[in-house]
Amino acid sequence: MRTFEGNLVALATPFRGGKLDEGAYRALCERLLGDGVDGLVPCGTTGETPTLEAGEQQTCVRIAVEVAKAKGAFVVAGAGTNNTASTIRNVAVVREAGADGALVVTPYYSRPTQAGIVAHYRELAKANPGFPIVAYVVPGRTGVDLLPDTYRALADVAEVVAVKEATASMQRVIDIRERVGDRFTLLSGDDFTVLPFVACGGRGVISVTSNVAPRHMGDLVRAAMAGDLVKAREIQVAINALNTTLFVEPNPVPVKAALHLLGHFADEMRLPLTPATEATRARLGDALRGLGLLG
Repeated sequence: MRTFEGNLVALATPFRGGKLDEGAYRALCERLLGDGVDGLVPCGTTGETPTLEAGEQQTCVRIAVEVAKAKGAFVVAGAGTNNTASTIRNVAVVREAGADGALVVTPYYSRPTQAGIVAHYRELAKANPGFPIVAYVVPGRTGVDLLPDTYRALADVAEVVAVKEATASMQRVIDIRERVGDRFTLLSGDDFTVLPFVACGGRGVISVTSNVAPRHMGDLVRAAMAGDLVKAREIQVAINALNTTLFVEPNPVPVKAALHLLGHFADEMRLPLTPATEATRARLGDALRGLGLLG
């Protein structure tokens, strides 16, 4: 079954006048793939999925698939909710739309047990056999963790081919490898720690920063995976100021402000998120100029 690795970008979603800006979204996908991104991840946290209508989510996935297929890239579409039945339906929708896999966050808010989390993924796989699933572990947002010992049970679910780990813990990567070896492709969900994550056995990143600096992140991932730690370290340090500033306000507020500064699309949020402060914009400008991305 197919899995996914490299530099995957968690796509931001442009709005204009309260509506999805389809033209800007398509242009973003084309630009990122032109800059060497390996895969597109529409409708994740960075895509403001909680504020998207079902039809808008489907449009985002459709556009990403159309652009990716033309470029020979892949799409892992966000489909997770805290309701197993609705997630099953979402996975079926993104599969029908042509996505290569589904990104499914551990059920949030309800905080299921470890057995409940595994049962959730098992039911998704049973309903969508043969379709790759990337589990998404982000305790800071969901209130629930997928513990290393639980990976042993999850390994029995063949459709779960990869895991996006946003715990930012190198010990976590090592613990997972000790328990299940290379059974899962581990993808970093933390732009700050891509180098050590890959050095400990990870195979790439689902990145927010790649919306803004795709070439830098791609070069970092490739250098780390090739074992060129000197080059990888230089890039990780160079993009640190940008990484830091992209998370001084709730994601995706700063990344959309950065994309606006770069002239890619309007800086428009949907409530309850509000546009970036002037202080954040100033910091973003400095970080972008430091990387030669802004004149």
